[in-house]
Amino acid sequence: MHVKKGDKVMVITGKDKGKTGVILAAFPKQSRVLVEGVNIVKKHSKPSQLNPQGGIINQEAPIHVSNVLPIDPKSGEPTRVGIKVVDGKKIRVAKKSGEVLDK
Repeated sequence: MHVKKGDKVMVITGKDKGKTGVILAAFPKQSRVLVEGVNIVKKHSKPSQLNPQGGIINQEAPIHVSNVLPIDPKSGEPTRVGIKVVDGKKIRVAKKSGEVLDK
């Protein structure tokens, strides 16, 4: 996958197009990511030990990884990802500016 947990991304298509957020979790087997504040769904929960009140909870649902692009650290715009090999290790690089995306 071209993104990973902790990346700042922008949604490029769908109902939340243009929104930005940080990736909270990545699910590579399903090719999905959980982005903070994006794809909010309502979940009905029964009363339980953790939530004695029960009711309707708003929470993020995963979206497909093809619908997000990482944000270029230099310009703040969405960018595609390239890979460079430095000292035998692969690092992710922003295509627009050439900045390194891995910390």
